[in-house]
Amino acid sequence: MIQKHKKNTQKFMVSAFFIMLLGMVAGTQDASAFFQDNTQQEIEYTLYKGEVQDSKSKKPLVFASLAIEESNISTITNAEGEFSLKIPNDMGDANVIVSFLGYSTKTIPLTQLDKEKSKIMMDISVTALPEVNIEVPKDAEALVRDVLKKKGENYFDDPTLMTAFYRETIKKRRKNVSLSEAVVNIYKTPYSSFKKDGVKLYKARKSTDYDKLDTVALKLQGGPFNALFVDIMKYPEYIFSQETLDHYIFKFDHSTRVNDKLVYVISFEQNSQVIDPLYKGKLYIDAENKILTSAIYSLNITDKDLAARLFVRRKPRNAQVWPTDVAYRVDYREKNGKWYYSYSNVLLEFKINWDKRLFNSIYSMTCEMAVTDWKKNMATEFPKAKDRIKTSIILSDEAIGFADPDFWGQYNIIEPEKSIESAIKKIQRQLRRANSDGGTSIP
Repeated sequence: MIQKHKKNTQKFMVSAFFIMLLGMVAGTQDASAFFQDNTQQEIEYTLYKGEVQDSKSKKPLVFASLAIEESNISTITNAEGEFSLKIPNDMGDANVIVSFLGYSTKTIPLTQLDKEKSKIMMDISVTALPEVNIEVPKDAEALVRDVLKKKGENYFDDPTLMTAFYRETIKKRRKNVSLSEAVVNIYKTPYSSFKKDGVKLYKARKSTDYDKLDTVALKLQGGPFNALFVDIMKYPEYIFSQETLDHYIFKFDHSTRVNDKLVYVISFEQNSQVIDPLYKGKLYIDAENKILTSAIYSLNITDKDLAARLFVRRKPRNAQVWPTDVAYRVDYREKNGKWYYSYSNVLLEFKINWDKRLFNSIYSMTCEMAVTDWKKNMATEFPKAKDRIKTSIILSDEAIGFADPDFWGQYNIIEPEKSIESAIKKIQRQLRRANSDGGTSIP
């Protein structure tokens, strides 16, 4: 029997993903306190909102990418295919490039977008056979190894300062009960460097309906690092280390297209003889340049007890807790021949069985982060330790309250789902009623 060394799996989980289940929550009031930089220069911008759909089925396209041509500004659609995009007014004549896995890329002038309800229809791309000048690889595992080996050549090789939007959502079954959001600065080190990226919190806010949490507060430890460590090309040791690569089976799947370029799809899963939990999913690799453009995968959590030990730091004594689904996604974007991390998300779904209760509780925790702007960090600035957030951060403890619609200013965010917006408004009404009896006011 082949047995993977447990240290690598546990290193990934312990470094990045923790669910913390705490005891009774006292009080239901939120206050207004935000992280802000008053020295930030204000930029006049125009907000464009809309939806990206399949042209035939009219089905919303989730995680479609929208980027301003010849700039570093971008965003991504939400779980309902909706987007919001803030563009500086001096770029009013620019084009928006819309792309989605398996669909033909579209270039649309900003002047053709409706500022309130644009509908962008995407056509499925018919994948042709590989061009004659592209040598078709025969060994899927060898291709993956080659991609990982060339990360220093194909991805950003300069220090880069990125602005990113991060969101954590907690749902009880299908109802939203908590939402935390932040704008962060990512001090991205070169992909060839072993130095970890630094993250600095710029703005943050939250809204929580504690009445729906079974008197238990669920907290996700790690904050933005949960999403950042899914950057496979920067942190391959968390999934494809030199030790673990041998424990996977790699196979070629049907090819597709991204930004009108041929992309190989490689499926992977752990060898059936491997005991410890590994991953299963698909890698999307640019056929011409051998570059990873996206990855979608999940963790094998058939061992319920082991999975619980990896993810649950603390829990009530009268509860059994274990994850039922752990899934990941990461996307990369290209600029001037070099690729960089642009978006990732993590889904943690789990059950809580309570002693002496007939029904269990089902929760899901989702975190996602999208890079909305970046520039070269030629001065190699890096925040001091006291200014950087730690991998142990609990964002919901740092951010308090929900603010007015102009809270984010010029920054691009992922458009919230309608259900999230409804939940926030309901929570705000409840808090205002509580505050009318004497409490902290909310704007």
